[in-house]
Amino acid sequence: MLFKNEKTKQDLLTRMRRIEGQTRGVQSMIEDDRECSEVLQQLTALRSAIQSASLFLLKQYATSCIINIEEKNNEQKREELLENLIILLGKAS
Repeated sequence: MLFKNEKTKQDLLTRMRRIEGQTRGVQSMIEDDRECSEVLQQLTALRSAIQSASLFLLKQYATSCIINIEEKNNEQKREELLENLIILLGKAS
């Protein structure tokens, strides 16, 4: 997906950098022998952050790629994009 909106691209990169920092934090917690419950709490927060980033990108994909498609034969292209989205969502479980 080409990001047509620079703000969208920067927002996603910011989210991914935050997730990267959280991942490093969990690694440090494990190295420091922190309590399992503390590590699990941070892993839960990390999973939530990844889910949030995924939903953000999904929304952008749906609005930028599927709804606003501006090509000839756009109905066929839209169907292809929707099929791809369904496949991607199937892998996300």
